[in-house]
Amino acid sequence: MADAPLRIVRAERLEAPLRVPVAIVGAGACGLTAAIALRDAGIECVLLERDASPSGSSALSSGFIPAAGTRAQARQGIADSPALFAQDIQAKAHGDADPHLVQAYAQASGPALDALAHHGLAFGVLDNFLYPGHGLHRMHSLAQRTGAALVAALLQAAQDSGADLLTCARVTELWVDAQNRILGVGYERPNGAIEHLACEVLLLACNGFGGNPALVAELLPQMREATYAGHTGNDGSAILWGRELGAGLADLGGYQGHGSWVVPQGALMTWAVMMEGGVQLNAAGRRFHDETQGYSEAAVQVLAQPGALAWNVFGDRQLALAREFPDFREAEAAGALRSATSRAALAAIIGCDAEGLAPEISRFGPPFHAVRVTGALFHTQGGLDIDEHCRVRHADGTAFLNLLAAGGAARGVSGNAVWGYLSGNGLLSAVAGGWIAAHTAAPLVPRS
Repeated sequence: MADAPLRIVRAERLEAPLRVPVAIVGAGACGLTAAIALRDAGIECVLLERDASPSGSSALSSGFIPAAGTRAQARQGIADSPALFAQDIQAKAHGDADPHLVQAYAQASGPALDALAHHGLAFGVLDNFLYPGHGLHRMHSLAQRTGAALVAALLQAAQDSGADLLTCARVTELWVDAQNRILGVGYERPNGAIEHLACEVLLLACNGFGGNPALVAELLPQMREATYAGHTGNDGSAILWGRELGAGLADLGGYQGHGSWVVPQGALMTWAVMMEGGVQLNAAGRRFHDETQGYSEAAVQVLAQPGALAWNVFGDRQLALAREFPDFREAEAAGALRSATSRAALAAIIGCDAEGLAPEISRFGPPFHAVRVTGALFHTQGGLDIDEHCRVRHADGTAFLNLLAAGGAARGVSGNAVWGYLSGNGLLSAVAGGWIAAHTAAPLVPRS
């Protein structure tokens, strides 16, 4: 059976079997963080998740959340601040990121992670290398270092807090009155039936548009032919609803690419290898860009090479670092890693002339290690225009009465181009945005 179409339903009231204070569309890191914060405030909420179990872009990520001024940083002797974090975000975006949202997310990141730590999420800070654009160690991770583990821990915390989760519930309808106040939602069940839920406040924590080929072709034409490595649920529903509601849209040219998608194994290789001296070579054995600028813009550079392919080349020290990451270990087990004891052997792996190999490889070998990669689109960074409280704004800048958005549904803090993406901006928008949205929703809920 085909999926029901997305639509806005105009009505003065919604008769539904259940009314909840806050409905949350999407149970990824954003929705789950918001649910935990709402339950901490004593507010009931329902998470509506399209899949049989929560995953989304969050579960496909490495699970690293940038945050400043956390207790985890203090335990490891890292002196950071929201102001320094905001400077790094804006510097990477060349000043193009929304300043109010940058400040809000930088300020909220620390309290959000500290609050999650109270729910059993034991964050540590990766302190053996710096990701591109970060002046300090502020990438927080659980011990497993995977996005799937992060989502699982958030889900457990949300359910332990009393948040209700409804899976296999694809939201297709937003019910809206004449004043653009959200009345509730309609969601499709596995049997094709549409059920309804009324709410006082709606938070769109659902998705970006990377999984919608038509929107990618329209809004990100440079990535039209790129491998999409994100979640198929990123169908752009928030943008499509927003267009019909007259909401503002912003930063639609921003996205997270990645120049290190392992082929043909289909896995993500950590960029830590590049930051610690590895290089990317094309089919001629030439280095073609500065890898330390960032993995997002590297996607465009790799896609511009012959065959849209490159080789990550590195030495023993970088290999040891790569093996600390589960994604790399899985790719290696699948046969992605090639090793060579000489320049000639490396050239044979790449298929080029040994004399043409980039001179930079002398910094780490032999032996040499190589992994074949392409550029990929992971998730989009543009979406509904929101203010610093995560309230969705109309095209004229005024806020909707009870519609909030964060995470992939909303504009992020990467500006309007691929080079604005600072490592971790996706999960920053999800976690800090979800935490802010919950605190915005709380006073909008009538108290008995």
